[in-house]
Amino acid sequence: MIEIGKRQKLFIVKRVEFGVYLAETKEECSAQERVLLPGKEVPENAETGTDIEVYIYRDSEDRMIATTRDPGLSVGETAVLFVKETGKIGAFLGWMLEKDLLLPFKEQTRKVKQGEECLVALYVDKSGRLCTTMNVYQYLRTDSPYQKDDRVEGRVYEISERFGVFVAVDDRYSALIPRREPAQDLAVGDKINARVVEVLEDGKLTLSLREKAYIQMNKDSQKLLEMLEKSEGKIPFNDKADPELIRLKTGMSKNEFKRAVGSLYKQRLIVIESDGIRKVQESKTK
Repeated sequence: MIEIGKRQKLFIVKRVEFGVYLAETKEECSAQERVLLPGKEVPENAETGTDIEVYIYRDSEDRMIATTRDPGLSVGETAVLFVKETGKIGAFLGWMLEKDLLLPFKEQTRKVKQGEECLVALYVDKSGRLCTTMNVYQYLRTDSPYQKDDRVEGRVYEISERFGVFVAVDDRYSALIPRREPAQDLAVGDKINARVVEVLEDGKLTLSLREKAYIQMNKDSQKLLEMLEKSEGKIPFNDKADPELIRLKTGMSKNEFKRAVGSLYKQRLIVIESDGIRKVQESKTK
């Protein structure tokens, strides 16, 4: 079966003035079982009966056609594409072939605009046409080469109040910044740099925007000192405060906040009070 949206090897079964017809077998077959490779793309040494690797898509007249070019995206894969224009039924995305790809409104997780990039997956719709979707979760791979504590780059494709921030690492691997991890001010489409906290049994990655604990503690301690400076030496909550309050005010988890507070306390830079944290004032020399 000739499959649209994929690269495959087909045989040249007939040569015509405007190109060659390809099929799955070397034998002559019906028009329904073959596809045209236009003359401008036929290799000089191509002969009837030989095979050739091609990509199958539909042209501007909705006819199935072959190309020797590689568009860089096959059915079931993800890629970042450019929004060329928007219309009544959705957006049209540019890629390496002449006919733009449709991103229907129903497949947009947010409204896209002309000129921006968006992460999409390629699929075949009910009418047999190539389409794209921003609902990429099921298309992301789980065979990444990354290990615990590796630094990775990714793109946010979904934000869930229940689970956290979903990320496509390298625009192809499945990852999540869990809800417990601080990740404020992120939006769909944002590019991030993160640390791999864990590689799950199913291959999916758990990420954090923060460093290892001992490195992050120093950064968080410095951040608390800066907060104290800006608030006249007093923060109106301590490490017994509600985790959501701590996250909202500091961008830290409760454990990270406690580590930073403990570090500053041991250095005798703060005093922990019942209603907050106070910076120890430096004594003035006369």
